[in-house]
Amino acid sequence: MRPLTTLPKAHLHLHFTGSMRHGTLIELAERDGVHLPSALVEEWPPQLSAADEKGWFRFQRLYDVARSVLRTEGDVRRLVREAAEDDLADGCVWTEIQVDPSGYAAKFGGVTAFTDLVIDAVRDASASTGLGMSVIIAANRTRHPLDARTLARLAGQYAGRGVHGFGLSNDERRGDTAAFGPAFRIADRAGLVLAPHGGELRGPDHVRQCLTHLAPHRLGHGVRAAEDPRLLETIANAGIGLEVCPASNVSLGVYATIDEVPVRELMAAGVEVALGADDPLLFGTRLAGQYALLRAAQNFTDEELAELARRSLRASQAPDDLRTAALAGVEAWLAEERGTMAP
Repeated sequence: MRPLTTLPKAHLHLHFTGSMRHGTLIELAERDGVHLPSALVEEWPPQLSAADEKGWFRFQRLYDVARSVLRTEGDVRRLVREAAEDDLADGCVWTEIQVDPSGYAAKFGGVTAFTDLVIDAVRDASASTGLGMSVIIAANRTRHPLDARTLARLAGQYAGRGVHGFGLSNDERRGDTAAFGPAFRIADRAGLVLAPHGGELRGPDHVRQCLTHLAPHRLGHGVRAAEDPRLLETIANAGIGLEVCPASNVSLGVYATIDEVPVRELMAAGVEVALGADDPLLFGTRLAGQYALLRAAQNFTDEELAELARRSLRASQAPDDLRTAALAGVEAWLAEERGTMAP
């Protein structure tokens, strides 16, 4: 098998705190005496499910505990640098990291100061590793839609200066999707890529709500669209990319096994599918691992995996020259003689 870590690819669905290395979490917690639950220590990666609100609350609580260990500017810079190093080791040429600044503002001098810090950290990490990187600012759908408008304006101020997109995350069963429409129109006027979460914990009807009210260029997850062939056709014809995260889909109970994640169905419909790791800290698998899961569980061939890498690059906001070189790298990977290396 060709090694998956040398297949050029883009990473479009990676959350900020969720990108942290497990070892870094442990080290920072010990430094400041932060008590970590057993699910983040000896029972890591945690057993998760979001089939009900209680399950999602547990997932969110673990995420909040992990976020609490980020105390200093150096911690933020370390997280971003290590995320870049890990993606580079997985064969990434371009990473889009998603962050909600309001979740960190209290410790870092406000949303603007924290956004400045993240953008500067991303710039430094990109320069030191050679990995192309950019930022998506995401609002939280469990908070008031007016907060989302504030973040959309903030994202617009940084458009073309380290920020390229605007998203909407957290439990998609919460909040009124239509109420976030004005925030997405603000971001759209600023020229940002619109990439809300949708179609993971809720089905096709919610995907339609996202399309109607948020006019996305991409959807975080979106896998449940496979349940409605007509909707899937609409997504493909509109060129809306889907950021599919197999490991998190199974961990959160969307599907029982990797076998059930409908990646082939999405690809067959002509959708630009980009695999993502979502929150490696909580799901235990980074980007190359998503490709390896499909190879092992669904018998994806190298040709199919290469096509997934192409689609991730086409759906990305990578500069044209980087994308062209990476696509050529995919063809070179396929041209390599098959070896016996494990993924």
